Amino acid sequence: MKKNILDYIPIIRRIRRNHALEHATMHVLSERYPGLRMMGISNPKGFLMVADLPTELMTEATLEAKNRLKAGETDLAVHPNCGSNIAVPTLVASMVAGSVLALSTVNEKKPKWYHYLIAAASAVPAYFLARPLGPITQKYITTSGEIEDTQVKGVLTQKVLNGSVHKVDTEA
Repeated sequence: MKKNILDYIPIIRRIRRNHALEHATMHVLSERYPGLRMMGISNPKGFLMVADLPTELMTEATLEAKNRLKAGETDLAVHPNCGSNIAVPTLVASMVAGSVLALSTVNEKKPKWYHYLIAAASAVPAYFLARPLGPITQKYITTSGEIEDTQVKGVLTQKVLNGSVHKVDTEA
């Protein structure tokens, strides 16, 4: 398989793999517990997940996710609720609005509010047209479904208010 250029940077490779494992774990948990509210964030040493579950269930879901990714279910690395699905189209919309404002200052005869109105009117469709870029960004940049030798070293849980924060430690 052709290697992604980002995989040549060890810390980025680890974050991408952990991000994929985090997403795959969320898919497994969603299948088992429909409607479960959860949130995660990845780092080079694993990921944190907020989900009101006991440690054992989080561990089981994470191990199943790891096994499914290793078995070739790399589509589990892309999750519909990932922040990339908001960040990428927002960035595109901001660039469009900024470009429209920069170009519209050429015509100083119009009032300032008019330029902002045109920029906003341009940014909204740009945001919606750019939405498909979120999952593409996940697939090729922010995650790697090829987790290879990534191992789950442990899951630690801390009760916080009415929920639990799970720290999933990995090693490659």
